Amino acid sequence: MSEIITFGKSNIWLILLSINYLLVFALCIIILLKNKNPVKTLSFLFALAVLPFLGLIVYYFLGQDYRKEKIFEKKYLFDNERIREWRKKFKLDYQEREDFEETFGEGIFKIYKLLKNNEKAVLTFDNDIEILVNGEKKFERLRQDLDAAKRHIHLEYFVLFDDELGTELIDILCKKAEEGVRVRLVYDDVGSNLSRKAKRKLKKSKVEHYPFMPVIFSNSTSKLNYRDHRKIVVIDGKIGYVGGINLDQKYDNSYDNERYWRDTHLRIQGGAVGSLQSSFLLSWNFASNDELEIEDHLFPNVKPETQEPVAIQMAASGPDTDWANIMEAIFCAMNSARERIYLTTPYFMPNNAIFTALTTAARSGVDVRVILPYESDSWAAQYASDSYIEQCLESGIKIYRYCRGFVHAKTMVVDDMLSTIGTANLDYRSFALNFEINALIYNKKVNEDMAQIFMNDLNDCEEVELERWRNRGIRRKLKESFSRLWAPLL
Repeated sequence: MSEIITFGKSNIWLILLSINYLLVFALCIIILLKNKNPVKTLSFLFALAVLPFLGLIVYYFLGQDYRKEKIFEKKYLFDNERIREWRKKFKLDYQEREDFEETFGEGIFKIYKLLKNNEKAVLTFDNDIEILVNGEKKFERLRQDLDAAKRHIHLEYFVLFDDELGTELIDILCKKAEEGVRVRLVYDDVGSNLSRKAKRKLKKSKVEHYPFMPVIFSNSTSKLNYRDHRKIVVIDGKIGYVGGINLDQKYDNSYDNERYWRDTHLRIQGGAVGSLQSSFLLSWNFASNDELEIEDHLFPNVKPETQEPVAIQMAASGPDTDWANIMEAIFCAMNSARERIYLTTPYFMPNNAIFTALTTAARSGVDVRVILPYESDSWAAQYASDSYIEQCLESGIKIYRYCRGFVHAKTMVVDDMLSTIGTANLDYRSFALNFEINALIYNKKVNEDMAQIFMNDLNDCEEVELERWRNRGIRRKLKESFSRLWAPLL
């Protein structure tokens, strides 16, 4: 017996490694039998094979693939008929469809039909919008709108911190709740960090608040894969916000931040606010485990006074949708492009479909330009994104790296009629795992404004030259290739 104990002590690492690889072998069989996405499967197999112990931890937290139908069973239940009926009210009749196709072109009409068939996404024509460049502009407008709220305030955010900015906004929400305004807040439990003091304050002021899919590491690790990445505000059913800017003071350059933050958001008045409202209500019902009664004031029929109404269609996607709505809309838009694609994204890890659409467009003569961060907020995402640059340049895509600070905007301009502002990054996580929402804007004037904003950002960028990029060191290339293997997991 003592000999066995002695042998065990002297060979402890060999024993642990043997146990590790026995578990790895069993998990590899299980993963292969699932017949999932080959790229993601290979990423997990690679992690398990070359990272003893750590690979098992990664798989435990990110790789357990519970059936989405099981996780989101309640969400399907709460996706009630009254919201679906509201969406049906805004269906285009035959004459409007014909006019829309004639005005916007066949390519744009295909995107509308795709989203309509995928999720009955409503197209509304009566919108007045304001493009908000950077957090300081967004929060200035948001404070004004929150202070003016009369009946309800709905917020849904991936990131909510009770830093100086967050505390100020929480104070406004509490004040409005004490005045009798119904305030409902959904925040992602992984992306956000609220102190107990802030939660007590919200509760005392009767601000209804729930974390989205709270994570208890002992038995809920798979939920790390399905996060609420949306940024939605709806005020009185009349004003809506959507875009890339979270409730965190690092997004607002008027604070003394270490780094300049470049982002884009959208303020909407008009029918598209109803689409934001319906998305929020579905998230609220799921997070609160209750079914909110749909009242008329949640969907007021108020048309904004504007001389240039804008057509908008909301694309919402997530692990509870049958189709990858945002990814498919972006793919369709890229394939429809004839003149230009201007793309800004903080994380550039496209799947094969999107990468092929971009490179094919460039080789066919479309002016494809992409703005990426010069320095990301994640070293792994940085190297994974950089691994695509050489192939992009060889295909004729122009790559620009934003040098002034960190670019976090998620925008795209296609030809002269389509723009999109939203929450989805150009990566696997946004396309397949997270809850996301993008506004697709069909308007020539807005398209011109978005193109000008893109051109302004180029002034703070460095264009990547192919020959110089090819000469980067082998060590960097290995880091890029290694990180790219992990891209489906980032």
